Amino acid sequence: MKKMLYTLLLAASLLPLGAAAQSITRLNPTNWWVGMKHNTVQVLVYGPQAGTLTYTVNYPGVKLVKTNTVENPNYAFLDLVIAPTAKPGQVALVGKKGTKTATQNWELKARDNAVKAQGVTQADFIYLAMPDRFANGDPSNDKFADMADPSSDRAQPFLRHGGDLQGAAQHLDYLKELGVTAVWFTPVIENNQGLTDEGGAKRSAYHGYGFTDHYTVDKRLGGNAAYKAFVQKAHGMGLKVVQDAVYNHIGNNHWFIQDLPMKSWLHQWPTYTNTSYRQQPITDPHAAQIDKRVTLDGWFVPFLPDLNQQNPYVANFLIQHALWTVENFGVDAWRIDTYMYNDQPFMNRCNAALLQEYPKIHIFGESSVTSIVDQAYYVRNKIDFPFKSNQPGGLDFVLENAMLAGLKEVGTPGATGWDNGAQRVYQALAQDAVYQDPTKLVTFIDNHDHNRFLSEVGEDVAKYKMGLTWLLTTRGIPSIYYGTEILMKNFKDPSDAEVRRDFPGGFPGDQQNKFTAAGRTEAENDAFRFVSTLANYRRTHPVLSSGQLMQYLPENGQYVYFRYADAGTVMVASNTTDKAASLPTARFSERMTGFTKARNVLTGETISDLKTLQLPAKTALVLELMK
Repeated sequence: MKKMLYTLLLAASLLPLGAAAQSITRLNPTNWWVGMKHNTVQVLVYGPQAGTLTYTVNYPGVKLVKTNTVENPNYAFLDLVIAPTAKPGQVALVGKKGTKTATQNWELKARDNAVKAQGVTQADFIYLAMPDRFANGDPSNDKFADMADPSSDRAQPFLRHGGDLQGAAQHLDYLKELGVTAVWFTPVIENNQGLTDEGGAKRSAYHGYGFTDHYTVDKRLGGNAAYKAFVQKAHGMGLKVVQDAVYNHIGNNHWFIQDLPMKSWLHQWPTYTNTSYRQQPITDPHAAQIDKRVTLDGWFVPFLPDLNQQNPYVANFLIQHALWTVENFGVDAWRIDTYMYNDQPFMNRCNAALLQEYPKIHIFGESSVTSIVDQAYYVRNKIDFPFKSNQPGGLDFVLENAMLAGLKEVGTPGATGWDNGAQRVYQALAQDAVYQDPTKLVTFIDNHDHNRFLSEVGEDVAKYKMGLTWLLTTRGIPSIYYGTEILMKNFKDPSDAEVRRDFPGGFPGDQQNKFTAAGRTEAENDAFRFVSTLANYRRTHPVLSSGQLMQYLPENGQYVYFRYADAGTVMVASNTTDKAASLPTARFSERMTGFTKARNVLTGETISDLKTLQLPAKTALVLELMK
């Protein structure tokens, strides 16, 4: 299968086109705006023999600087410069060959004043959800006979289930109650992919990571109009929206894969070559070039062709799509899939374009690494690497690994030493000096690719609460995976579908509705209240969103850190042992001098004597210190 698909793609680039009539069937980007800083736009023109035409543009303020032709005569790339004096309107792109003329209008729009590109910061709490598995607001768009995958069946874990943007919009009040301030969906762009055969099971592309048309939101999610409406509704409720972007690859059913512009559009190999998924060759000063090339240019999986971002046409296509998306839909932040597998000079160029146009936007990529050095490489850092990344933030996989490993050690019978769990978290944070700004890292404790958090900690609610306390009170921008707040559980084994189950109550016919307190069990409501209390406290108390972090070496199984600012001081004291403990506080005088009492953020209880704190077993206290 791998060899067959790869051979087809390799051969597809230059099939004979015969004497087809010239016409223009597609323009990307589909439009642009007047007044953009990015005012040089390369328009991809596609259609039978479109690359054999001679193009002209006659529109005030728009100049055709160059027509670029490539190996495939069905493509032309027009370099347009849009002057500050240009007005909104329809720009006629006219292509001629002999007596034949092909004309297609390309719209210049006026920029609106809608809120967009607000960015996310430590003041935010991000909620990650898979649209197909969260809520179904419009069953009429669950499946379409004209799509490569016409199926929708909730009884089948690997098929589409019908969740959509309208359904998600109907539950924004639930997210507000939880204390969420930003919504991040796995990709919403069209995935018109057929079913793949993985491990003997037919799987759909419900996850969204195999784009087939960059300028179209999947109509099974509601299409472009539904996404714009969702963003507008979220903004109206004070919520931000994070776009999930994919540059490294596309789906094998993408329209331009069916008729490649040129062989170098993709990373091509004599025979199919998969990435090694190994991070080390990129930062290893002793690495062999072939190992680097396999990591970067090998395909992620056989059905996701790997884009060659060193090709300038590919790079322009992706950068312009990123800018178009922010301007068109009004999203606020930009999460980048498989960041480490992209060409890093290209990533710097794309990041710079987004930040120039939208200075407040936050960009954070997924680099699934295990070491601080490797993680720092992909963000702005203080290490003397030959290559310097300009990415403002990233997903903090190192801290996630530290929290999960530490929590598994929490409560080990008889363990009272420095090694009892939290030291792993301490060590990860102690190396923050490598980052230019560690507060821009997005922290998390599970996601759509990992085991669910509750299952990782053995369904131990005490560990669950301790981990979420760390997540919501330490440095960085916290993110939670949908359903974690209501104790959804499961492991990826036997399949990732087990950690992507439908949110109960989001679909017609659900017998339980976990979006409401009445539909949740006592344990689920306790978990929801716990997350909501901490999240809403974080939202309303700047000390957790802008305060500095000071941590103390764990001793006797106790881990203490402070968030502090002019606005106040919050102390987090964790007892990672299986026994209740007394914690003398004299050691923490650097941060506690002048404070005489504290309020327990989770219970509301006032503690009037701070000389010694009583810590229950496997518990983290969050204390607002008071004078």
